[in-house]
This record gives sequence, structure tokens and C-alpha cells, in this order.
Amino acid sequence: MLKDNLLSKLESISNQIDIYADIKDQAEILKFRESKFIKGFTTNPTLVRKGGATNYLEFIKNAIDSVGDLNISIEVIADDFNEMYRQAHLLNKTSEKIFVKVPIYNSRHETSIPLIKKLILDGIPLNVTAIMTVEQLNELVEVVSPSSNLIVSIFAGRIADTGIDPVPIVKKSVTLFKQYSKVRTLWASPREVLNIQQAIDCGCDIITAVPEILNKLNLIGKDLDKYSLETVQMFYNDAVESKYVL
Repeated sequence: MLKDNLLSKLESISNQIDIYADIKDQAEILKFRESKFIKGFTTNPTLVRKGGATNYLEFIKNAIDSVGDLNISIEVIADDFNEMYRQAHLLNKTSEKIFVKVPIYNSRHETSIPLIKKLILDGIPLNVTAIMTVEQLNELVEVVSPSSNLIVSIFAGRIADTGIDPVPIVKKSVTLFKQYSKVRTLWASPREVLNIQQAIDCGCDIITAVPEILNKLNLIGKDLDKYSLETVQMFYNDAVESKYVL
């Protein structure tokens, strides 16, 4: 049972931004599905592989059975655009709960924009991934229409890993797509709980996080003096239990 103060924090956050759980297996879906604070799920082939799945279609079917009324973003696993197109339609036929994840490039650095345009015209809900530049956003907005059901995933954590502040590009996405009611900006790959507040401040619609980040939400608003003391106590207790001597 969640404590009252944590419930209050989560409710406050969920009123400002949708939180999606970035999952690697069915167990993680089941863990977070019952929480009214998790509004959807995302995954990718790297996470699915870490979860131990050997059959991608079987994983997808199990995931669909587990997500309940929530949606899940599932990525195509092709590098050829014609094959991506086929897979996108296959995933779309599998379940209306699926947002098809399409990367902004293929591995040969060829733009996916023509493919994305075709899929938008076909009415397929998309999650466009691996976006890290304003130029990519400017190209994407050119193929968006008022009927587009689209998640724009800014890989903010990876941008920050390079020493560049991701906030300006996230804000740019929010500004570019705010006129489209069914296009939402997602802050992807957060590295710390602080990123949730940053995403909210940017006007982001969604943030996705792995369980390691979600499990830290109970730290929001924690008294820093108390946290400092707990940290000192942890170091001391570990030193004592290790039986180290100087």
C-alpha cells in the first residue's frame, strides 16, 4: 500500500504529465498496470532482449494481454523502409492499443520522414523515436496533419549524456506541435527524478521512465537534511558490517 504522502505526490505529478513505464518484460507491465498513475507503456528491442524474450511476436501478444486498457508503444525491427511499412501495419492489426514506434532514421542515416508520412495517411498511431535535433523536428512537423495520432519522442537523456541541455529541443517540440490536439511530446530516457519536473516545466505531455526511476518517486520532496543524515548512516553501517579497519 502506498503511503498517503507518496500518493499525494504521484497524484500531483499525474495531473501535470502522463507517466509511461518503459518496460522489458510482462512482469513489469503487471507491476505497474494497476497504478492509476501509470498511463501507458513503452519498450524497444534492446529492453525486450534484456528481459529475456526470444520471440518478439510472442512478447508482443503477452504484452497486449497484460496492459489492460492502457496503450503500449512497440518498435518495428526492420531497417528497410518497405519492411518497416509492412511491420507497422502488422502491429496495427494486432491491437488498437499499439502505438507503432518508428525511428527518425534507419541505420544507414536515411530519413524515415516519407515512411512516417505514409503511415500517418494510413491512420496508424505512431511513436517517432530517437529524435535529438531541431532539424529532425522541423522535418517531422511538415508531414503532420490535424488528424495525426502521434507521439514525438525526444531522447532527452541521451542528449544530456553528450553535455547538451535537452530542455530547448523539448520546448521546441511542444511549441511546434501544440496546434495538433493528437500530437504529444514525450521526454524519453530520463536519467533522474529531476527530469520529471523539467519535463513538466517544458509543457511536455508524457515522460517515460524505467522502473529504476519510477521506484525513486517516493524521494520527491524529501527533506535534504534528513536525506544527508540517512546517507551518512548508510556509509557508516556499511563500514561496520564490512569489518574494515584503519
